[in-house]
Amino acid sequence: MSARLTTDIQTHWSSIGPLLTIRNEREYDRAVRRLDELLDEIGTNERHPLYSFMDTLGTLIAAYEEDHHPVPASSGADMLRHFMEDRGLSQSELPEVGSQGVVSEVLNGKRELNVRQVRALAQRFHVSPAVFI
Repeated sequence: MSARLTTDIQTHWSSIGPLLTIRNEREYDRAVRRLDELLDEIGTNERHPLYSFMDTLGTLIAAYEEDHHPVPASSGADMLRHFMEDRGLSQSELPEVGSQGVVSEVLNGKRELNVRQVRALAQRFHVSPAVFI
């Protein structure tokens, strides 16, 4: 690397570095707000001059979240419970799974969701079937 290139990078890094550095929760929160603003302005316009910056910031945020905000593992029953609570559904309102008794057994861990049930629930809640696996 040439001395001129190194000098150029150092000069610009003092301005850009803080925008791409996430070492703690304060910097994380600031980066998430910045990314939200960029998403509002840029959206999916890959021709926007800041699109690659937005993409890089998103990657850095994801890496920080992976290390500091891991998503706890959840079962298909946990996800079903979440969707039921979120939408105010009772066990009897899930014909995709079966009778109220079958839903109860799934939620209590006595029975696993089968492939047919997973596909039907994914379609109903507009999510990937992987959510329930």
